[in-house]
Amino acid sequence: MTNNPQNSPQAKDPDPRELFARLGEESFWRIARAFYARIDRDQFLRPMFPVDLEEPIRNQAEFLIQYFGGPETYSIRKGHPRLRMRHHPFSIGVAERNAWVEAMNNALEDAQIPEPDRSVMTRYFANTATFLMNRDE
Repeated sequence: MTNNPQNSPQAKDPDPRELFARLGEESFWRIARAFYARIDRDQFLRPMFPVDLEEPIRNQAEFLIQYFGGPETYSIRKGHPRLRMRHHPFSIGVAERNAWVEAMNNALEDAQIPEPDRSVMTRYFANTATFLMNRDE
């Protein structure tokens, strides 16, 4: 049998639910801490968040852990994520979406999330941020 590229399996992205097992819990806490450190310095996004960022850090870390295949601590504590409902009070247009995605992507870099996991997360964040938009520009 010859080595035919058409017969070789194509590389594909990992299943998002496998990321927790590969990255471990602390990676998701690093992402959340890095993200909110950026939010704390962001004059555009900072007003959308409470003064004390400890609860948002916990919420984000636990949500990401759950979404990417870890324990369901977020849902046990907070109930169903209902992302659209939880984000509805905030005015989210293209500018807010893009600023949030940029902060998340930079947080992945700060947290040293390796490829291909980083690309999986980047796509998820971009798609979710678009889904949460509730204002036309």
